[in-house]
This record gives sequence, structure tokens and C-alpha cells, in this order.
Amino acid sequence: MAVAMASSGSALALCSNLKAIEKQPNPRAAPFICSLGSDPVQLPYIISNRNLSSSTSTFIRKASQAAAVEGGSSKELDAIPTPIVIIDQDSDPDATIVEITFGDRLGALLDTMNALKRLGLNVVKANVYLDSSGKHNKFAITKSSSGRKVDEPELLEAIRLTIINNLIQYHPESSAQLALGAAFGVMPPSEQVDVDIATHIHVYDDGPEQSLLCVETADRPGLLVDLVKIITDINITVKSGEFDTEGLLAKAKFHVSYKGKAIIKPLQQVLANSLRYFLRRPSTEEASF
Repeated sequence: MAVAMASSGSALALCSNLKAIEKQPNPRAAPFICSLGSDPVQLPYIISNRNLSSSTSTFIRKASQAAAVEGGSSKELDAIPTPIVIIDQDSDPDATIVEITFGDRLGALLDTMNALKRLGLNVVKANVYLDSSGKHNKFAITKSSSGRKVDEPELLEAIRLTIINNLIQYHPESSAQLALGAAFGVMPPSEQVDVDIATHIHVYDDGPEQSLLCVETADRPGLLVDLVKIITDINITVKSGEFDTEGLLAKAKFHVSYKGKAIIKPLQQVLANSLRYFLRRPSTEEASF
């Protein structure tokens, strides 16, 4: 993702009086080591992009039934809130902002911060606020190697899946509320989202130098990487954006441009048609034909 912004930030002391609950090791699952840029990154899953016509394969160790609750309580309520994970590239020029909400059930998320550090990231700022929708845990993160905000779509997707994996591990009840619960959780969603019905794509004018692309569709592993690839394959630049995981759905907003200018109407239609084709395309393997 072409988001080139200078960044700086010093590491602040975080939650010094809280104790993290360590994750139980899983002898059956081994981390996958890959390299994003020049720095090795240890991921708790494997992402394999075969092609855009088929869903991305991701393997993450599943949370156990008896998983501990990370910094929170293990209360079981009938009304399970909708988990929300927001990755925001717009609001801070120097850091990637991550926000996690799951009603009022989340604790300090120290283990989640440690998992992000294992991806080669620094959590330079953290805060918590409350509103009518629940408790919001907000982190500002940068790359340890450069001190800059994250701009690689593969690493942004790794951040998203790492957070969701931790959420399912420490709050197994969230599994049934997440599309990714079918792959990572102990309880898959009881309802499946119809991709044709759930997919909405709009392009809006956003000044003379960029346009705003809004995409809403059924969530799946690797979706962020695929969206950026589809956009850049038709020579459109992704300048910045926000990617939200809201239960079974994914909602993305990208600031895009073509040769430094806003996208003209004919190209907007090409972009929308390309995204709609790939998002609604059946995930049948080419080898089956």
C-alpha cells in the first residue's frame, strides 16, 4: 500500500500495574517465519495466495474451549456483542491505529500487544475509552525496523488476523460472531453471509487529487491483501485507508488516485466492476476445469 509518510514516536510505558495472562503453548502448531521487506516476521498462521479467483488459505491454531480470558472476565451472556477490529491508516500520519471492541468484555490486551511485537512492531501509544457501544482499546503501532507506520498490505493483514486469533483464543464466544471463526475458532458462525447480497462497492469524489473507494463484503482471510492487489492491478494507487472487521462483514475505505489525480467516472466503473467480479466470483479451483 503506497502510504509514504514520515513517522516518529517514542515508546511509552503501557499498563505497568497490569499482569498479562500468558497463552498456553500448543504443541501441534508451529509458527511460520516469513520475511516482509528486510525483517523476518514470525506469524501464528500461514497465508497462501493461490490466485484471486479462489479464497486465500490461512491456517491458524484454533482456540481451545478452556482458553483463559485475556485481562477480562469469562462471563457467558446470552447477548454476545459484535467483535470489531479497525485498522486505520488515515487518522495519524506517523502510526497505524488499531482499535478493538467487544462490548465491555476486553481487558488490558497485554497479550495482544505482545503478539504485535512478535510481528516486528512497536506499540507506541495505547488508550481505552468507553461509549454506548462498549469499551474501545486503541493502539498506535509502528514498525520496529524503521519507526514508521505500517504500509505493506501483507503486514496489515497479519496484524488483523493476529488480533482476531487472540480475540478468539481468550474470548471463545466471539468465534460464532466472526466470519473467521469458521477457520480459527471452536464455534463457527451459525449463519453464512451471501457474498452477492453483502457486497457493496461505491466510488466517491474526494477532491481533485483523490477519490474515496468504499467496499463492504463478506469477510475472509487475506481479504485486505486481495483488495489492494485488485486495485493496483489496474494501475490505481492506494494512498491510505481504513479496514474494519465487523462480525461477519469487512468494510474498507481507501483513498485512491490515478496518476496523482482523482479517478474519472469511466475508470471508477472499471474499478467497481473489477472488484465486484473478483469478490463475487466462485472459489472453484482452476484445476477442476
